[in-house]
Amino acid sequence: MDDWDFSPPPQSPLQDREVPLDGSHLEGKRVALLLTGGIAAIKAPLIVRALRRQSASVVVFASDEAMRYTTLDALEWSSNNPVITRLTAAAEHISDSAPFDAYLLAPATYNTINKIARGIADNQVTTTLAVAIGRMERGLSQLLLAPTMHGYLHNSLLTESLRKLADIGVRIIPPHEDYGKHKIPSEERLVAEVCRATNASPLKALPILVTGGPAPTPIDSVRQIGNRFSGQLGIEIATELHLRGADALLIHGSGSAQPHDWLPHNRVSSYDEYRAAVMQALQAKPFTAGVFSAAVVDFSPESALPGKTPSNDAISLRLVPTEKIIAAVSASFPELYMVTFKYQEDISHQELIEISRERVQAGYPLVVANRGEEKGPHGEQVAHLVTGAGEAQKAVGKAAIARAIANHLEGALATTGD
Repeated sequence: MDDWDFSPPPQSPLQDREVPLDGSHLEGKRVALLLTGGIAAIKAPLIVRALRRQSASVVVFASDEAMRYTTLDALEWSSNNPVITRLTAAAEHISDSAPFDAYLLAPATYNTINKIARGIADNQVTTTLAVAIGRMERGLSQLLLAPTMHGYLHNSLLTESLRKLADIGVRIIPPHEDYGKHKIPSEERLVAEVCRATNASPLKALPILVTGGPAPTPIDSVRQIGNRFSGQLGIEIATELHLRGADALLIHGSGSAQPHDWLPHNRVSSYDEYRAAVMQALQAKPFTAGVFSAAVVDFSPESALPGKTPSNDAISLRLVPTEKIIAAVSASFPELYMVTFKYQEDISHQELIEISRERVQAGYPLVVANRGEEKGPHGEQVAHLVTGAGEAQKAVGKAAIARAIANHLEGALATTGD
């Protein structure tokens, strides 16, 4: 690590209380973050900032006990809004003039969970939660809570309360389990849950399979043949679909990029594992669509060598083409709406588009095409979404490519009635 030369930081386009945006899934949404008296309330400013990075407007309601673990200044600075520490004649808990789209109780303590399950509204947080339940039952808002407490506090009374709340529509966010405790999930997990709960995308609850990362074949027990892709694009696509409320499953190969622990995924390490995982997933339930971004190896040794071949020995291999998984999927699951990928090098843009249109004509409705030579202004991946009609849509950067694919699926699946 280099020593600091004591120079000032580069100038930022953001003002002091602004946050860099990760996305817009909560754009135009108001979120009430409700804090109770658990030590996890110390993370509240980070949760607020994470919600704002998805474009949410956040107002914090804090109990007296919660303020033992955080500060008013930290909450107001991070939210850019006044913090509600008591209810006044302005009826902050009702908030009719600016209603909340979601209420997030994080941390949710043993005491507060049991109170709201039994209709007790005795402070600024529990009274606001009573309103939240009323709005939720009318379909006007979403209510989510993250149980956070020592394991000994998880008794039959708590279980009864959690089931009661879940039965009326409250989303119970699974805690992070560690050291015998229910610990608060990561800020990213909490934000993902709010995004899913409030999203009205046509993809909501639709099962969509996504594949990503390399799927290599073995040379011997320690060496393999594979493609040089990280798998980050597949993660971006699955994450985008997940945040829009889709029931997305990522089958992730052996790339350097790793999925979020809260993103539903299966890891595979070889071509054979990849093929089996894809077929088993599609047989297990009727997926509506499949996005096949995995870098599946095109060639395999006719037979793998036993053990570890000595490094000073010459190796002669006969490579044979692997089975095209997308062709096998198309033949076995003809109703699946398939998004496939085409990567080329040393060809022109027009040649890339023509090759992609040939695949569209073969029955694959969307082809995401890119060339190794084409990069964005900062070295980003550039892709072109090719369909049977109109000009190919250009997207620059993995996040933009993921959004473009999700937007396409929203339109295509709504059009087909799926």
